[in-house]
Amino acid sequence: MNKKTLQLPKYTMGVGDRFGKEGQAQLAALLRARKDGVDVSPVWNKSFREHSIIHTEPLSVRQAADSAVKATGWPLPYFVDADHINFKTVDGFIGSSDFFTLDVASAIGTTADSKALEAFVARHEDLCGRLAVEGLAEPMTVTRDLLFSVAEKYLFAVQEAGRIYRRVEQAKGAGCFVTEVSMDETLQPQTPSELLVILAAIADEGIPAQTIAPRFSGRFNKGVDYVGDAAKFACEFEADVAVVRFACKRFDLPANLKLSVHSGSDKFKIYGAINAVLRKSGAGLHLKTAGTTWLEEVVGLAEAGGEGLAIAKDVYRAAIDRFDELCGPYSEVIDIDRKALPAMSEVSRWDGAAFAAALRHDQSCPRYNPNLRQLLHVGYKVAAEMGSRFLDALDNYRSSVAVNVETNFYERHVMRVFPSQGK
Repeated sequence: MNKKTLQLPKYTMGVGDRFGKEGQAQLAALLRARKDGVDVSPVWNKSFREHSIIHTEPLSVRQAADSAVKATGWPLPYFVDADHINFKTVDGFIGSSDFFTLDVASAIGTTADSKALEAFVARHEDLCGRLAVEGLAEPMTVTRDLLFSVAEKYLFAVQEAGRIYRRVEQAKGAGCFVTEVSMDETLQPQTPSELLVILAAIADEGIPAQTIAPRFSGRFNKGVDYVGDAAKFACEFEADVAVVRFACKRFDLPANLKLSVHSGSDKFKIYGAINAVLRKSGAGLHLKTAGTTWLEEVVGLAEAGGEGLAIAKDVYRAAIDRFDELCGPYSEVIDIDRKALPAMSEVSRWDGAAFAAALRHDQSCPRYNPNLRQLLHVGYKVAAEMGSRFLDALDNYRSSVAVNVETNFYERHVMRVFPSQGK
């Protein structure tokens, strides 16, 4: 990477702010973390789907980020992510974004041209055998059959990522943006050896990826904790960190290439393991936890009472009535037991503290309801349709909303995941 290349810092966090109101509260949390020796740069992200639902444009994310940075005096780099874009949607993000998450999940499983497959396998036959990878307890075994099968499944997807990358490069110029390749939205997790082959394909395609988002085992449902074997995840994560470091040297990929964990928010069960691996290895991390902020806005409104609580209840009422519509686009990343959702007749009697307790992600609280939390997570469309009623409430109840956004971001995420850098 040359000196002109826009370079991602060691620790970054993909943060959501769907209504563009919480940038200052998010930066307040990161400024607190800086005082504790934890430097994390924010990457504000909002996907094409979210823009479509809320009826906003990508430029609004850049404007909100710039405004928050100016207001708080944020001293470190920050970025705006064209989140989960593909070739059809990328153009609308080019002018305002400097981070591009290339989502090629739909292309995974499509087989590349037979000549391209054969050429890829021939080019990388030197990977076959037992590879000693620093950080792995045992050498990694790669066979020609594995090389071919991984290429058969992923090469076309990587070629598609290259097509998107070159579209952005043509418009913005080489080195003027950060690239992530997202492979997480697939049913099966990639093994470390599969990740190695994917990284070889990314290097061949000339994509200077600074982050790679693999699929890990377990479920990463929206807004709730990790579902799966945390010990297994820890082993996968540590192995992938080792593979990424090995691949950087082997394939001449950017030296700061790091894993990106698309958490779906609030994966407390695995945050400790991530922290431990980062401490041990010295590796960087990009953590996406975008949806949390919207839920903290609802918590803050509920706790404020009055019109804030009324809005929170109205959002829930509409979400119950429009369950299938709201949950359909997220069906693969939510698990809601409809029978465990509180009846509206019960919710209507709740005070602000009761509503907040049901929604806030505190698993030690007997009132916490993960089903309600997941439903409201995907219910932001309802708030968007409220228009000024909802947006004005975020301003009118600013202190209550901001303290929840900041505290959640700082205590439950940043300080649990990222190690101190020794200040």
